[in-house]
Order: sequence, then structure tokens, then C-alpha cells
Amino acid sequence: MFSLFKNIDNKNHKPTFGILKFLKYIGPGLLVTVGFIDPGNWASNIAAGADFGFTLLWMVTMSTIMLIILQHNVAHLGIATGLCLSEAATKYTPAWLSRTILGSAMVASVSTSLAEILGGAIALQMLFGIPIPAGAILVVLFVGVMLFTNSYAIIEKIIIAFVSIIGLSFLYELSLVEIDWVQAGIAWVVPSIPEGSILIIMSVLGAVVMPHNLFLHSEVIQSRQWNLENDEVIKKQLDYEFVDTLVSMLIGWAINSSMIILAATTFYANGVKVGELEQAQSMLGPLLGNNAGVVFAIALLFAGIASSITSGMAGGSIFAGLFSEPFDVKDNHSRLGIAISLLVALLLIFVIGDPFKALIISQMILSIQLPVTIFLQIYLTSSRKVMGKYVNSKFTTSLMLFIGVIVTFLNILLFISFF
Repeated sequence: MFSLFKNIDNKNHKPTFGILKFLKYIGPGLLVTVGFIDPGNWASNIAAGADFGFTLLWMVTMSTIMLIILQHNVAHLGIATGLCLSEAATKYTPAWLSRTILGSAMVASVSTSLAEILGGAIALQMLFGIPIPAGAILVVLFVGVMLFTNSYAIIEKIIIAFVSIIGLSFLYELSLVEIDWVQAGIAWVVPSIPEGSILIIMSVLGAVVMPHNLFLHSEVIQSRQWNLENDEVIKKQLDYEFVDTLVSMLIGWAINSSMIILAATTFYANGVKVGELEQAQSMLGPLLGNNAGVVFAIALLFAGIASSITSGMAGGSIFAGLFSEPFDVKDNHSRLGIAISLLVALLLIFVIGDPFKALIISQMILSIQLPVTIFLQIYLTSSRKVMGKYVNSKFTTSLMLFIGVIVTFLNILLFISFF
């Protein structure tokens, strides 16, 4: 059982379900949401909007639909089995295979942390002129203190507050620009792949559907469990989880879309190419007023810190799962996983020449690893041995296989684009 959350698990108590219970349930989905409104998303979305206008908004819609399906399914695994994705992989696949998959997932976690820490450091440079290496150290120190000294319940509340600040910031930014909502509406649902856009498309996909979030969601969803032996409780958990996931993912869809729309209406409309987040912030001032640039930087800082916390938790969960253990910040394996995710990323930041390009490439790395995690998840959740009566239906398995094929196909297009 998820030892960090043991205080909220009560086998002798059969909970009642209602609006107040559901409001208390909200939280795990928002932790996942923070992962796909992180600085890597900012870089990918701003590049998408600045280079191609509204054209790539469809990719945010498609990615979010994929995300809802995948996140709900992996949370289903956590609720039905009491195991996170990493633990289940170790238990139900051969050792050589699970270690290879989870090793690649740790690489994805490091890549994620790199983007998150770098984004926070860039924001500190924007606001206070702190050099990026020093800012990165400050972000890692703050995140480390948060992870090693605070309980999950406190972290969850902080993350929810951060998501609220980011969302309000973009509402303010959007209120300053004129938007062709008809054109945006068409772009949200009509796919288009302009010449030279495949790298950005893949980075948007990798920034929205993130491997570490699949591992994280299957872990943190267990904070809401009461009794794994009661079918009624499990079914209610699955219902509440789906609504939590749906609402949280739609919030993320709105924030990601607003980034592209803001970049399209400010930079693309004025023929401005954006090569770095600092440039985007400095250009918003003359175009929209000084407050816009400051609000942009503040929102980026909160996004960087919040997503660094969740990427560290994901790294701890993945690494602990290698040893068939749940995430527990008091356990050495979980602590080591957090340290690997954050400190290796920090070291890489010191050798990066182009921070903005590093953000884009980090998201591309996530998209390359993503099919591995997706097919692992499909195998586990489609196995009656693993899931029992809560095994995937044939329709769900087919739908997830279709998603896996699409992601793999886009990766092949990315590979071809390099030649």
C-alpha cells in the first residue's frame, strides 16, 4: 500500500459519497496537469504559435484526448491493484524487460526535470537578473526542501494554488489581445501539418502526453483509496477519478491552448520569430504593456517550481518501483530516485548552450520514450492476471493500441525528418 498516504486509508470505514467527498477527492489530476503546463510546454507552445499561428492548435486537442484516456487508464491500474505502474512492471514482466523500460523512464524523468528546472531558472533571470546556473540551483534547493520536508497533502494544496496562479495569469494575458475565435476554433479540430512543423508537433505531443505523468498518476491516485476489498468503493473511486482527470486535463488543455493563441496573436501576427523564452517575455512588454511581461515571468516561475516537484516525485516513484516498493519520501530508494531526477538534470543545465532549444529537445525525448510506456501500460491493464475483474474491455484496449500506433507513427515521421 502507498505508505506515504497510510494515514488516509481506513479499511474499517466505508465512506459515503457526495459533492463534499468529491471536492476532497480533487487533486491527483491537478498534479498531473502541472506536468503538462510546465516550461517545456511553454517553449513548445510558444514556438508553435510564433512559427505557425493557430495551425497547430489541433495537436493540443488531440494530445489532450489521448492524455485523458491514458491517464484514466493508468489511474484505473493504481486503484484496482494498489500498485503504481513501476511496481506493476517489476512484478508482472521479466526483470530484464522491466529494468530496461524503467531505465528509459528514468531518462525521461531526468529530461522532464531538466525542462522544469531550466524554466524556473529562466523565470528568475527574467524577474531578478539571476544567472541561469545560479537560478537552477535555487530552484532545485527549494524543490528539494519541499519534497523532503512536506507531506503529500501540503504539496497537493501548493500545486493546486500554483495551477490557479498560472491559469489566472494567462486569462489576464489573453484579455490584452484580439483573437479570431472562429479561426482558432477551426484550428482546434482540423489537423494540419505545415512544412517544417514535425519537430514542433512532436515536442507539443511530448509536452502534453508525458511518460513520467503516467507513472506519477498511478501512484498519487492511491492517496484517495479507502478499501481495496470493497467493490462498491473501488467503482466509486473509478468514477470520481475519471471526473477529476477529465476536469484537470481540460484545465491543462485551456492553458496550453492559451499559450499558442497568445504567441500567434502577438508574435506570428507581427512576423516575430521567437528563439528563447526570455525573448518572448521582453517582446510582450512593447506589444501588450509592461505588466504582461512580468505576469508571464511570474507564471513561468510557478510552472517551473510546481512541475519540478511533480517530476521529482515521478522519478522517486519510478526508481522505487524497480525495487518493488511504493513511493515513500522517507525511503532511501524513493529519495535516490528524486535525487537522480533533479541532480542529473541540474548537471546537464551547466553544459547546455541554448536553453530554449534544450527545452524543445527535452520534450522530443519524452515523445520518443512515450510509446514504450504506453505499450507497457496496455499490456498490464489488459491482463486479467494483473487487473482481475477490472481488466480493460476490448474497446479500451483497441483504443489505447490506436493511440500507441499514432504516437509511434509520429515518431517515425520525426526520425525521417532528420534525413
